[in-house]
Amino acid sequence: MRLLHTMLRVGNLDESLKFYCDVLGMKLLRRKDYPGGEFTLAFVGYGEEADHTVLELTYNWGTETYNLGDGYGHIAIGVEDIYATCEAIRDRGGKVTREPGPMKHGSTVIAFVEDPNGYKIELIQLSSNQATSAPQQPQTASV
Repeated sequence: MRLLHTMLRVGNLDESLKFYCDVLGMKLLRRKDYPGGEFTLAFVGYGEEADHTVLELTYNWGTETYNLGDGYGHIAIGVEDIYATCEAIRDRGGKVTREPGPMKHGSTVIAFVEDPNGYKIELIQLSSNQATSAPQQPQTASV
């Protein structure tokens, strides 16, 4: 068994695709309209579905917003240079909601960004050389 995809309901598919593809660097893998059900599915990811877990963006025609609830946590993406990644996300119009720094009560370097629908995406520093581009004063924001 393996994890295939995570589905997010989105209020504006074009805006969401721009964020996930242009800001986070994913690729649109496939998109299909379902006129009978009045919805569109778009699958995005960093690699083909046969080898990678992807995101399914579901747009229900005519629904512009959703209550995200308090059960949803976040999607996590591993990155090689979290500081440069956050800078690039900001440069592309993305919203960094928690600057890179050690997680509360730990040493893993994380940051958070938010998509146009309010979904949180956690960035996690993958490389072992985490301090190379770290700011002089450590960030202390909580998770």
